[in-house]
Amino acid sequence: MEIFTKAKAVKLRSHLEKSLVADDDQETVRQSRNSSGIRARWFVELVHDKPNVIRLRSCHGKYLTATDIPFLLGMMGNKVLQTVPDKMDWKLQWEPIRDGSQIKFRSWCGKFLRANGGTPPWRNSITHDEPHTGATQRWVLWDVEVVQVPESDSVLEYISSVSRFSSVSDEVLETLSDGVFGSGPQSPISAVSSVKSTRFSMVSTGSPKQTNSNKYRVAAVDLFLNAKAVRLRSHHDKYLVAEEDEESVSQDRNGSSKNARWIVELVPGFENITRLKSVYNKYLTASNQPLLLGTTGRKVIQSLPKRLDSSVEWEPLSAGNHVKLKTRYGNFLRANGGLPPWRNSVTHDIPHKTATQDWVLWDVDVVEIQVKSLPAVPDEDSLNLEPTSPSAVSARSSDSYVDSPHKSDCRTIYYRVEDDNGEADDEAAEGHSFSFKGNNVAELTHKLMEETGHEDIVVCTRSPLNGKLYPLRLQLPPNNADMHVVVVLPLGSRGEASLC
Repeated sequence: MEIFTKAKAVKLRSHLEKSLVADDDQETVRQSRNSSGIRARWFVELVHDKPNVIRLRSCHGKYLTATDIPFLLGMMGNKVLQTVPDKMDWKLQWEPIRDGSQIKFRSWCGKFLRANGGTPPWRNSITHDEPHTGATQRWVLWDVEVVQVPESDSVLEYISSVSRFSSVSDEVLETLSDGVFGSGPQSPISAVSSVKSTRFSMVSTGSPKQTNSNKYRVAAVDLFLNAKAVRLRSHHDKYLVAEEDEESVSQDRNGSSKNARWIVELVPGFENITRLKSVYNKYLTASNQPLLLGTTGRKVIQSLPKRLDSSVEWEPLSAGNHVKLKTRYGNFLRANGGLPPWRNSVTHDIPHKTATQDWVLWDVDVVEIQVKSLPAVPDEDSLNLEPTSPSAVSARSSDSYVDSPHKSDCRTIYYRVEDDNGEADDEAAEGHSFSFKGNNVAELTHKLMEETGHEDIVVCTRSPLNGKLYPLRLQLPPNNADMHVVVVLPLGSRGEASLC
């Protein structure tokens, strides 16, 4: 029981090496081999008057419930569902009982949470039952994995769960969204406390929806910023792989293959654009070739163009716990299902049917991160060399090597000052430069405030494509590459939005 007193959320894995997941119909529960999604995460609630009893809440805000409905008429075993009861009754309560290194979950009627095997309809189903045969004794044993929940996820999950018992107006709904993402004055908890007690379906509209999109976009970019190599897993639980012909790409269930590994390259000057390079040193490319004549989807291939253009550039966008990869033309990397030749093919397209909306969603596994290390430099005193010895001359001639770690820590920032109308400040029209040691925008902004003598500034980069200014966000480009920035003086009434 002690494992649940400190855990905010857990994942439960059955003897079949499958995870307990909450289906998207927000009613059934089942077993799945995909344990990376949010559906496999169960939030833990302690029952205060019963110290050894817990409740488990799904990502949909519903509770794991031991019903008295038979799974099949005439058979033992009752259904386990996701429900939102009118009151917190005993059917939501589970008593964890340790059995060796595993856990059994006893329901209100003395039966146990059971992961069924065998043939359909038993396969992957979940019931609560008493195993009467030796072959099914292990079916009630579960491995419990504690899941670390980000603070933002906790707040969003809290609002989602409260929303299923409440009804509010659109104005309060906007307050909730603003509170979560920091653009409104009211905190999410205090906003929820003002909600009246009737049911509603939480749907954001207007500006909060745009704010959510920005929040997700930043999260997706962060995933790739420090990644050196990733694997992409599609909605069909298959991995994006580079075929051995060094041209085509497809989906395959073998995620351990080297062909499922993609090297991440950040596009200089764009903190939200990446390139993905295959094991054959070719780039994932959104081509103009149709997969089939007369259809909308176009081929995604491996290529190595003489000039790296926009066809090899992808913008990661978050969609819940998944990532969408958008081309510079607005299409999305899509993993196709269905019959051949669609099956296992990969295209870029815009899904127009509800049934294919999930085909553009990918799970990203970071398989290698960027590690920045500096070479060890021998201490000058430890060399113990005479000034006139040949070794001393050699050591002095290698001063550039000794200084190189210091130089690799710095980048040169070239900047010029403009006002919000795009007119250059006369004193800085020719531009200035300085050495900068840091990797985030806040530090750079503070340094530029000292350099320019202005306090209210926005640090921007100029797009090489359209010449427009875009405010810098988050971290600076990696590898300490030199940068050209524009310092925009007080923006007046238009604010940062006028730059984009």
